[in-house]
Amino acid sequence: MRLLLDTHVWAWSLLEPERLGVEARAALAAPENELWLSPISAWELAFLIERGRLQVDRPAVEWVEEALSQIPLREAGLNHAVALRSRTISLPHQDPADRFLAATALVYELTLVTADRRLVDASPCAILPSG
Repeated sequence: MRLLLDTHVWAWSLLEPERLGVEARAALAAPENELWLSPISAWELAFLIERGRLQVDRPAVEWVEEALSQIPLREAGLNHAVALRSRTISLPHQDPADRFLAATALVYELTLVTADRRLVDASPCAILPSG
C-alpha cells in the first residue's frame, strides 16, 4: 500500500505512537508499504512547533529536519497538478493543508492516513483512519 501520512499521523508516529490506531500502526510498520509525506506536512509541523502547539526539544526547523531523517519517507512533491486539484475537492471546511493533502493523495494515487474526522467523513480520497 502507498500511504500518505497526514501531519498529525507523522508527528504521532515519532512522538506518541500509542495515539495511532492498531490498523494504522501496523500499516506504518509493514515493510511492504510505502510511506509518503507532503512538503505541506513539514511546513505545518514547523508552524505548530513555532506556535507552541507542539512541544519539542529544539528549534522548529532543526526538529523537523531531524524528524524527516527518522523514517524512510518518499516526498509527494507539491506541483501544479496538486495545486489545481486542491481547488476542486469537496470538503466541509477550507483548511488549505487538508485540501493540499487530499489533492496530493489523489494526484499520486496514495491512501491518506488520518485521524481527522472531517477528512474521514468527507472521504475526498482513499482514507485509512488512524484513530
